[in-house]
Amino acid sequence: MGLSSRLAYVNAPIDVSFFPRAAKPLPSYKPYWAKRFGTAPFLPMSRAEMDVLGWDSCDVILVTGDAYVDHPSFGMSVIGRVLEAQGFRVGIIAQPDWQSSEPFKALGRPNLFWGVTAGNMDSMINRYTADRKIRSDDAYTPGDIGGKRPDRAAIVYSQRCREAYKDVPIVLGGIEGSLRRIAHYDYWSDKVRRSIVVDSKCDLLLYGNAERALVEVAHRLARRESVENITDVRGTAFVARATPEGWFELDSTEVDRPGRVEDHINPYQTTSEQAAAQGSVCEAESGTQDASKANTLAAEQPLRFVRGAGRVSSTGSVAPAGAGTALQGEVVATPTAVLRPPRERTVIRLPSYEKVKSDTVLYAHANRVLHLETNPGNARALVQAHGEGATARDVWINPPPIPLTTQEMDLVFDLPYARSPHPSYADARGRHDGETKIPAWEMIRFSVNIMRGCFGGCTFCSITEHEGRIIQSRSEDSIVREVEEMRDKVQGFTGIVSDLGGPTANMYRLGCSSPLIEAVCRKPSCVYPGICQNLTTNHDPLIKIYKRVRTLPGVKKVLIGSGLRYDLAVKSPAYVKELVQHHVGGYLKIAPEHTEEGPLSKMMKPGIGSYDRFKQLFEQFSEEAGKKQFLIPYFIAAHPGTTDEDMLNLALWLKKNGFRADQVQAFYPSPMATATTMYHTGLNTLKGIHRDERAEKVDTPKGERRRRLHKAFLRYHDSNNWPLLREALKDMGRADLVGNGKHHLIPSWQPLSDGGYQTARRKNSTPATTSASGASVSAKPRVGSSAAGKVGRRDAEMAAYEPVEDVRFRTSRPTPGQLLTQHTGLPPRSTGQGGKRKAPNRKPR
Repeated sequence: MGLSSRLAYVNAPIDVSFFPRAAKPLPSYKPYWAKRFGTAPFLPMSRAEMDVLGWDSCDVILVTGDAYVDHPSFGMSVIGRVLEAQGFRVGIIAQPDWQSSEPFKALGRPNLFWGVTAGNMDSMINRYTADRKIRSDDAYTPGDIGGKRPDRAAIVYSQRCREAYKDVPIVLGGIEGSLRRIAHYDYWSDKVRRSIVVDSKCDLLLYGNAERALVEVAHRLARRESVENITDVRGTAFVARATPEGWFELDSTEVDRPGRVEDHINPYQTTSEQAAAQGSVCEAESGTQDASKANTLAAEQPLRFVRGAGRVSSTGSVAPAGAGTALQGEVVATPTAVLRPPRERTVIRLPSYEKVKSDTVLYAHANRVLHLETNPGNARALVQAHGEGATARDVWINPPPIPLTTQEMDLVFDLPYARSPHPSYADARGRHDGETKIPAWEMIRFSVNIMRGCFGGCTFCSITEHEGRIIQSRSEDSIVREVEEMRDKVQGFTGIVSDLGGPTANMYRLGCSSPLIEAVCRKPSCVYPGICQNLTTNHDPLIKIYKRVRTLPGVKKVLIGSGLRYDLAVKSPAYVKELVQHHVGGYLKIAPEHTEEGPLSKMMKPGIGSYDRFKQLFEQFSEEAGKKQFLIPYFIAAHPGTTDEDMLNLALWLKKNGFRADQVQAFYPSPMATATTMYHTGLNTLKGIHRDERAEKVDTPKGERRRRLHKAFLRYHDSNNWPLLREALKDMGRADLVGNGKHHLIPSWQPLSDGGYQTARRKNSTPATTSASGASVSAKPRVGSSAAGKVGRRDAEMAAYEPVEDVRFRTSRPTPGQLLTQHTGLPPRSTGQGGKRKAPNRKPR
């Protein structure tokens, strides 16, 4: 079988419930012979465990940067159990010592392949803060201890696996691999890095939720097919030396004008509006012609004029294979059809790594094309050159995987997970809630994942790039079965389900009303700038699940901990009522992210008006239920497109509405995110990319001082930020906001404080400095001062302050009825009785 034949993707048909594209179902494969060994209580992490199971070897060994928790919220557990269900013997090496290859030999040589991942998080995000400071903790490690995985863990683990057994194929996966599959800007080194396929030297990269691809790859390797020949699986990437024969190569750039792969889709238009702008009618909506037939006709059109494969210029003309850059033998398109090769035989050539590394315009263009080719219904293969001359090779990226059906989602989540960490992590009592507690497991211990994917398209988020924008939902019965299993088996269950959610709490079973439209749509978001007219917003299936689960025997309360898409929620007041009256534990977190149109348009988030409408419903239904409940809004500082004036306006909005954010998140440029491209290039990739004045520039907060300033605006109430804010307000010509009245943002006086900041949660507090004697230092009015005790003379009073020991500096106390929320989700601290603040009762250290 030739390479060109292998690259032609063919699937066996299946009746797919929410997506029209065919794919081979997961349970249709004949189980591997090792299925006779049965199911392991935990996937083995040692040879002793393998001996108990009767194994002489592992067929697949998974290497992960996370501790092994056998729960469906941990990627390695899902992959391991899915492979086990297919009959393979799977072992796990979790958080190995990467200083040598010896720990990678603990389970012996894998018979089929290594499966490598950095873990549930990108290892650099896990290790470093948004200010590039090393974290001291790791939520995926027993005891919350940091430093248990290396920087760029996927690359390091792959190297050690190759050293351990160099002839065993390496299959790379996980979030780190997904977000680094092409040349990408790396925030920590502040440069563009090569594709992780090249740097890790893996044989195959599986991106996204990889169950479908992994099962196919595993069975093909089990049939002794060479990994070099497995090049036709969707959702994979690999190194290729050249474009194979029989494929049409579409150039994505021109010399001075990046990018007309096709007319760029305007993210602010619906499908019908795009058709109207081109002087036509959306056939999928009008019903005049089946959209899939139209696509087939368009795909077949060039074959009437062209023999064999070729290369297509951005103008639509086709050159025969081997033609020079002058495009010999151009074919003229007919007036009724644009010459385009069949999508399933087309590969788009992105600008090479060397070009995007040195040219920000080409980098922005490449990222834009990548995001346009993410819909499994119409995405084409991508290829990007790395290296020059004899070292040149291409990174070939196949189209995204076909989403799982509801039946397949049930199959994945109904597997026999132990729902707890591996016994090797237990303390002397055999428990996991003491010194060996794994915080990430504690967070999801009593939660249930009901869906995957997100069609929000928020530019700072990478969920869509990993899980896709098409929602994959479980059945109601499968969700209930997991809740009942959690109730009956998980130690410590008290009747409280902490979450029924996913990437977004309320996207369960939402999607395009027409599978035909969904298959051809190329919009980056279904809900920005407004909710698409083709999107279903019916929350009734989700309401039904909430009601059924909360009435199960032994279940006292069902909380919703996942982030809520409130612009969707307001479309269903019945859902908001069910949520507010039965599933909020006093506080509900939502994410407006900002109040100003500038940054919101770069985030692709709705305006603050949607938040106001949701807040009105929230308060109305809370009052009807006789409950006192609060909203916890999240905001992002220093996002691309945010000016200092935007942050000032946000701070004024926070003060006006009585919000005090204890925990502030600065924008974190994760690999491959659209906002990260804005950060790196200063260009708005949501619009057309140009080299001239037509290109829209993006004001990007960079540098430590400006990022600190934006965070300071969010914590305007922290006196440690007042000197920086005073200076900035004067520079902005807003010195009128400095004063001691209620309408001022910050006071003109400055307390002599210890530099600490006390919140309701000690972990979020800023440590205090100490005096020479080691005691905490704060401020208190000097006894006998002429200014002490006089009302309305705060400046004079502050001038009389002096340092004393063991007393915190002065902070304001909320008035009765004032809304004071915190990002920690905890209630405001008690400030004592009689309006006087108590000194903190701190234990000696």
